[in-house]
Amino acid sequence: MAANLRRLRNEKGFAQDDLAYEAEVSRSYLSQLEKGSFYASLKIPDKLAKALSVQPYELILPPQKKKRL
Repeated sequence: MAANLRRLRNEKGFAQDDLAYEAEVSRSYLSQLEKGSFYASLKIPDKLAKALSVQPYELILPPQKKKRL
């Protein structure tokens, strides 16, 4: 979840502070989630997904491998 959360946040142009505010979680908690230090409770992926305008499952998909040229 950590890699997807960070990727989606960056794709949407959110700073951690902005996403934390929109999802109604602390910035510190969000930072720990992005580092993979904390596990999210069941409510958190839904809050984050709504703030990012994505489906909750997108946060837990396996990260896609980068294509080599």
